[in-house]
Amino acid sequence: MFYLDKLTETVKQISVEAGAVIMEVYQDEASFGVTQKADESPLTIADQRANELICTALKKVTPSIPIISEENKSIAYQKRKNFSFAWLVDPVDGTKEFIKRNGEFTVNIALLYNGKTILGVVYVPATKELFWGMKGKGAYRKVIGKKGKEEKLTAPSFTMKDNGLNVVCSRSHLNEDTANFISQLNKPNKVSKGSSLKFLILAQGGAHVYPRLAPTMEWDTGAAQIILEEAGGKVINVETNEPLAYNKQNLRNPHFIAYADLVD
Repeated sequence: MFYLDKLTETVKQISVEAGAVIMEVYQDEASFGVTQKADESPLTIADQRANELICTALKKVTPSIPIISEENKSIAYQKRKNFSFAWLVDPVDGTKEFIKRNGEFTVNIALLYNGKTILGVVYVPATKELFWGMKGKGAYRKVIGKKGKEEKLTAPSFTMKDNGLNVVCSRSHLNEDTANFISQLNKPNKVSKGSSLKFLILAQGGAHVYPRLAPTMEWDTGAAQIILEEAGGKVINVETNEPLAYNKQNLRNPHFIAYADLVD
């Protein structure tokens, strides 16, 4: 665990450096260089530059650990399935929010061990908020450049029958299934956010549940999942009722529901 402690500090620094590269592009909208990927999702110069910085740094620190990244995800499953450890990277989670210039985008870096996240770092470049969690060590938040100790995160306790639950919804994706889920709650309040910030709101106590009954990919959730779990929450596959698993044959996530500290 001592090695993971040291590795966490390194990954935190890498995420902040990637955030600085992203913000250089963010300040100049003319330099975004927006293109469309094969799945018609947007790609910017910021995604590419941050991905290169993160992958280069991770390879230097842990040359034996492979990297699964949104921008270089073409490793065949026949090879991936043998990975004990792997990095899971989304250099800019919330590219649509980046393009909209609303600040709701993050840098996500997670370390997987046998299909589970054991270390996660999420950095919010626009606000300089840094979040991290490590298996068995808790979850934390710190604002880069601001004096003071890090804040330990504790997700709020609740039951699904409570009145006025705060329900996190995607800024860019709200479908019929999600609307139906929300309609079954007692006087819920909807909270809209982009990217992995939705998990972090739960971990910080600002909301109680986040239903994601729409597509996501593993790199969208891996880093934030361990942060939420270490704060006392959970992220549950709606088909199996088990925590989301990683490095699957299909890197697309099943539908899931993320909870703060749900009391049965």
